[in-house]
Amino acid sequence: MQVVGKRFHVTTFGCQMNEHDSERMKGMLESLGYAEVPERDDADLILFNTCSIREAADTRFVAHLGAAKRIKSQRPDVVVGVGGCWAQSVKDDVFRQFPFDDVAFGPGQVHKLAEFLTSDSLTAQGFFEFEGFTGHLPGKRAREVQAWVQISVGCNCRCSYCIVPSTRGREVSRPLGELVDEVAALAADGVREVTLLGQNVNSWGRDLRGDGGRPASFAQLLRELDAIDGVDRIRYTSPHPKDMREDVILAHAELPSVCEHIHLPLQAGSSRILKAMRRTYTRERYLDRVALIREHVPDCALTTDVIVGFPGETEEDFAQTLEVCEEVGYDGAFTFVFSPRRGTEAATLTEGLVPHEVKVERMQRLVEVVQRRAHERAQRFVGRTLDVLVEGPSRTDAAKLRGRSRHNKAVNFHGLASPGEIVPVEIAVATSKTLAGEMSLVDRALSAG
Repeated sequence: MQVVGKRFHVTTFGCQMNEHDSERMKGMLESLGYAEVPERDDADLILFNTCSIREAADTRFVAHLGAAKRIKSQRPDVVVGVGGCWAQSVKDDVFRQFPFDDVAFGPGQVHKLAEFLTSDSLTAQGFFEFEGFTGHLPGKRAREVQAWVQISVGCNCRCSYCIVPSTRGREVSRPLGELVDEVAALAADGVREVTLLGQNVNSWGRDLRGDGGRPASFAQLLRELDAIDGVDRIRYTSPHPKDMREDVILAHAELPSVCEHIHLPLQAGSSRILKAMRRTYTRERYLDRVALIREHVPDCALTTDVIVGFPGETEEDFAQTLEVCEEVGYDGAFTFVFSPRRGTEAATLTEGLVPHEVKVERMQRLVEVVQRRAHERAQRFVGRTLDVLVEGPSRTDAAKLRGRSRHNKAVNFHGLASPGEIVPVEIAVATSKTLAGEMSLVDRALSAG
């Protein structure tokens, strides 16, 4: 059933998977006849795609939901919907907490939103089963030449601080042929860069069977996608160190489209804390993976995640985290102060809790190390010419363009180019976060010739 003249607005919180899911929500709604509007006050349907990984995301979301309540009090016909991980985590309580909410759905039930909106009666409903992939829904990409591709849902790991297994379920991989077809269609539509998404992306295929009845592998998927004409760059997030095997690392070295960037979450540099986190690897195993990456892909950019102040973390444990960050020399890091998530094992820990002021002080020391080492690492690009995928005008200087290198470094540069072009840029300046330079007209002329 088509809906005529209705308008929607979606607010997204959290990770890249949520960004992907929101693009699918938008595509599905436009296929129903809805039109997107930039302002929430102008919408007939107000949607929130929520995250529950960190407490800060919950706090921001609740403030936004208060604005939706105000709009609905002024226009009672407005439909308010809450989807995503937070909705899944409070599924038994969402309508009691927020009685003005009309529909709630978990990450595995995005398709039920269409069923709800086209039903005869819009009475409050919740959909929270784990079924289906949002990757099967029509999409509306934020950028024409870049696309998210969901290769799996759920996670079989049991990290003690993480709520994902309870909000997205057990791990299920999408079939290889289906993914090849989707990426081929994206390439035919002008997409030059795809980012593969999964809660534990490099364990893809363990539940599938490939040739000879053996499990499919993530490295096999990378090789199949690399062979597709028109795909210039392949990225993926987020992998788990336990599944960062040599065949995956060799794919970075051998396949032209697989980018020289690996996000390898550390979380902590102390084996004792890693065990308490249930991360299933030690400090030594992690550093062995780093050494293997540096052996096969010497120029690879390494980024990471680090949690500060996990229960039981001593000063010695934290010192070991700083040591790993010094030794590895990350190109960038996402750093977080530990906050307990309801329903996780870590939320029940009562011994060795780290005072907030200690967490803050440790975070400051960690950020100093990460940024200093990232700045040092970035200097290797100065004087080099990098291929940059143009994304649009610079956010800080309208006279410049912005894009990304294969190392996933943001690059601001002078030059004339259109979004979607890959152009050579000679790097003149490098900071811990960005690169800057001039488009190389000589190199561009040679590549065009």
